[in-house]
Amino acid sequence: MKQEIKRVIVNSTNIQEIGYDETTRTMEIKFKHGGIYQYHPVTLQGYNSFLRSKSKGEFFHKNIKNNKVINSKKI
Repeated sequence: MKQEIKRVIVNSTNIQEIGYDETTRTMEIKFKHGGIYQYHPVTLQGYNSFLRSKSKGEFFHKNIKNNKVINSKKI
């Protein structure tokens, strides 16, 4: 059975929640428009940097969205 990733609410214009599963190196993002996406592989350091970033949207677009190493899927 697939384990649910717990997400935390973040202060962002477009991103509502961010979660991370260290075992599978999967990050989950819930966007305010309603979509939930999983990104893999993401390091714990990358996830923590995302959480600490001043602008979540800027960090997402620079480091996650167009990253050729990170795969994404809508859930």
